[in-house]
Amino acid sequence: MKRTLLAGFALAAGLAWAGSAQAQIKIGVAGPITGNNAAFGAQLKNGAEQAVTDINKAGGINGQKIVLVIGDDASDPKQGVSVANKFAAEGVKAVVGHFNSGVSIPASDVYAESGIVEITPASTNPKYTDRKLWNTFRTCGRDDQQGAVAGTWLAEKFKGKNIAFVHDKTPYGRGLADETLKTLKSKGGKDVLFEGINPGEKDYSALVSKLKQAKADVVYYGGLHTEAGLIVRQMRDQGLNAPLMSGDGITDKEFAQIAGPGADGTLMTFSPDARKNPNAKDVVAAFKARNIDPEAYTLYSYAAVQILKAAMEATKSTDGKKVAGYMLEGKPFKTVIGDISYDKKGDITRPDYVMYMWKKGGDGRIDYTGNEMTQ
Repeated sequence: MKRTLLAGFALAAGLAWAGSAQAQIKIGVAGPITGNNAAFGAQLKNGAEQAVTDINKAGGINGQKIVLVIGDDASDPKQGVSVANKFAAEGVKAVVGHFNSGVSIPASDVYAESGIVEITPASTNPKYTDRKLWNTFRTCGRDDQQGAVAGTWLAEKFKGKNIAFVHDKTPYGRGLADETLKTLKSKGGKDVLFEGINPGEKDYSALVSKLKQAKADVVYYGGLHTEAGLIVRQMRDQGLNAPLMSGDGITDKEFAQIAGPGADGTLMTFSPDARKNPNAKDVVAAFKARNIDPEAYTLYSYAAVQILKAAMEATKSTDGKKVAGYMLEGKPFKTVIGDISYDKKGDITRPDYVMYMWKKGGDGRIDYTGNEMTQ
């Protein structure tokens, strides 16, 4: 009898534990935690972690706590697909990520097959949402929107000048360069050079020689901050003082550290600084208390978790298709980066890109903060 009671108690305890384990919602955050783009992976991770901490402290989602699962794709598409499969096997319900468009696109196919919603804070290539999968969303804009701003700026501010284009051959970098050049040409401008480089290389002296030969007055770069910084540094070392213009792929302080003093004057398209949004005041303070600057995509990652919470609560479900269906209804979501609503493809309906200039501040550091420019 005692043995039967003990067995019953053990079974009840086991069921209680299982129920407790099930009363958790697994959300994945994926990006380059290691490798050349680890600074951006840290932004995505920091944003999601702070959001999960704040939401869990307030009671979670529908009374369930969020468990954050971290996946490192190292900016590699194959590794990104492996992360996606791992998330699916572990019962992850939604994913914040990835960072690179070239990783988000193939990973999203795995998520779609596995019933998982994906919100990328940073992948801007149009193809990510243009395929019209049911599960793809962003909290950022698209390269065709960003390229329109950059191409218009080049056409107006560098009219009649020699404009060179360089890209890193990735879906993001090449795509952004293509979109920018398309807008430039539509406004009567043209390029004197259109050149691809290999990410991960350290020596760009041959490229700089081509830029000098083309007498480049300005260099547009489609790619990420590490290569952009090296190109700027080597341009200055070889006496080429043409300014660099790039996109949101260089929005990390590491860019200026790599580029050195030559980063001063670099032009960059990005959204209005989310850290200045009134909705983000308390969250920014929480990051500062942890000695973290929530720069670039940090708050975009935080916002992605907020949207998932709102959609899961509205549907009272973690079922991917129900959550995605609600998100596609076009209702606004309150987030730290402002109100966000989605069109039928999963793109935000209020894309806004502005031009920044990296400038040396009074403390001697070169940064883009507060250097938003008007057209």
